Amino acid sequence: MYFMKLIRITILAATFCALMGAPAFAQTKIATVDMKKVFNGYWKKKEAENLLDKSKVDLRKDLKDMADNLDKSQAAYKQLLDQANDPAISADERTKRQTAAADKVKEVNGAKVQFEQYQRQAESTLQDKSQRMSSNLLAEIQKAVGDQAKVGGYAMVFNASAVETVVYTDNSSDITAAVLKQLNAGAPIDVITPSTGLPLNISTNLP
Repeated sequence: MYFMKLIRITILAATFCALMGAPAFAQTKIATVDMKKVFNGYWKKKEAENLLDKSKVDLRKDLKDMADNLDKSQAAYKQLLDQANDPAISADERTKRQTAAADKVKEVNGAKVQFEQYQRQAESTLQDKSQRMSSNLLAEIQKAVGDQAKVGGYAMVFNASAVETVVYTDNSSDITAAVLKQLNAGAPIDVITPSTGLPLNISTNLP
């Protein structure tokens, strides 16, 4: 990890050296943007989190229904097993109960497999949806950064929240506020902008 950061810093330093050696460097305008702050302040992030939360609630309900049915099947199997071992009933009846218990245990095992498969699929689905939403939001943010860079005449924009990329800035050419203003221009009044999380860290540890 440290080695990769060192490579990035070296490449960045080489880029600056090349620019400084170019006659056009005096006209090159460079800006910074705090991508983490923009992401957290974008109203659509809260909207995406609400959609993911709703998906989690629906999936939990499905899993609870499956778990309840599994419990009932297990209880029915235990009852059949107890009856199959009851000396008070006839041998023929015990045989019937043993057969029924054998069928029921197959049903229980099949339900367990289905439950585990559904749980894994649900967690994978949530994770994929979270990543897809994050990617879409970041794409919109990157476009807004590009728009503001063009407005300000900046040739390059560095991410101020990536400490290995921006070592120092006096914020005089920071376009974070302008990017947020553009992104949130059409936000609903009742939307509360989130304050943490990059990217969307939605837990998928379903019960």
